[in-house]
Amino acid sequence: MPTLLGHALRSHFLFSEAYTPLNQGSYGAHPTEVQRALEHYHSLSNATPDTYFRYIFPALLDKSRAAVAELVQAPVEEVVFVQNATVGINTVLRSMKGDEGDVIVYFETVYGSTEKTADYVCEMTVAENEKILVEYPVEDDDLIKVFRSKVKEIEEKSQGKQRVRMAVFDTICSMPGVRVPWERLVSVCRELGVLSCVDGAHGVGHIPLRLGTVRPDFFVSNCHKWLYVPRGCAVFYVPMENQHLIRSSVPTSHGFQPLPRDGKDPINNPLPSSEKSPFVELFEFVGTASYEPYLCVPDAIRFRSEVCGGEEKIMEYCNKVAQEGGQRAAEVLGTEVMDNAKNTLTNCAMVNVRLPLQFGSKHGEIKREDALAIWNWLLKEQTDTYNTYIPVIVYRDRWWARFSGQVYLEVQDLVWGAEVLKKLCQQIRKGEPLREKPRL
Repeated sequence: MPTLLGHALRSHFLFSEAYTPLNQGSYGAHPTEVQRALEHYHSLSNATPDTYFRYIFPALLDKSRAAVAELVQAPVEEVVFVQNATVGINTVLRSMKGDEGDVIVYFETVYGSTEKTADYVCEMTVAENEKILVEYPVEDDDLIKVFRSKVKEIEEKSQGKQRVRMAVFDTICSMPGVRVPWERLVSVCRELGVLSCVDGAHGVGHIPLRLGTVRPDFFVSNCHKWLYVPRGCAVFYVPMENQHLIRSSVPTSHGFQPLPRDGKDPINNPLPSSEKSPFVELFEFVGTASYEPYLCVPDAIRFRSEVCGGEEKIMEYCNKVAQEGGQRAAEVLGTEVMDNAKNTLTNCAMVNVRLPLQFGSKHGEIKREDALAIWNWLLKEQTDTYNTYIPVIVYRDRWWARFSGQVYLEVQDLVWGAEVLKKLCQQIRKGEPLREKPRL
């Protein structure tokens, strides 16, 4: 019989009693039932290390791949695991040859490490990248139009000398935490002949994924954020027709198959021979590491089904907590929730609420040169004084806080978080964070 969602479920998780977890979106959390499974797999790895890594682990990994493939509705031969979404994005972008005229495009709200990876690729190859500017809140239709326009602009301005080779975009942006019409963007990319690379860091366990139907060219999603799998674990999806484009894992390991060269002998592989596909073998063992979180996927899915009532119930509840809690938080702060007219941005378990702070030179306003110091103080004060953490971003000259809805939370928890932020904002407007501390 499933447990009632809300505070009744909190005891299943590993949080300190004094901690109020309002930020599932950053590092995730997993229940004690999955922790026991993790410890079991660790014990297996330590009991007979050689037997485990060579024979036991690959068989268990296949079961985990099958479980996640069913969840994301994709063929099992098209999914593998990597440590996190950053590794997956790096794997895709670093596989680009970066020919003359190739351009990578991404929205300005892309995750920081993703933009840096695109910059790195452009430093190491002749490819270029371009950022697509978009101002939230934005309607989905307008976002699609902006994307189309940027692709057309790049190709027309270069008189055909440049082409958009790849587009990187989110399922749900990190900051601000808004849902993106990624399925539509995949379709547009296919129409325009652009490879789609989807950063689904906030994806599996958060929103429905029908990868076998949508068929992005590349897709990665953290299992440790919303699926209740221990850190770090991410599912990496590449359809069969694109797997030849992924030449290596990151880092390169035994699964890599070098192109044949005259006079060069085959490189020794110390692992047992396998009949699995080159793509699957590429990611099965990427150097000695603790891969046990990968094996916990079936255990996490079982917990979600047997204890929480299943995927649909979890998503419905988390969305409700975020949406209702976000509205109540905005009332406490006297501000607003970031959303568009059709409410598609908040169709997820994260919500952004504006803080009552503004830039300026008047009393109670924030000078731009003080913004970084105040931002650091605001985040640190949450952990030091209130034992919680709510991410905050300055976006388009406004301060926004991102709340996460979760099965162990109730609306009143987000209201409490808003009251904490209200007190901190009052201190900021009084200038308290910038007052010089007395010298000892």
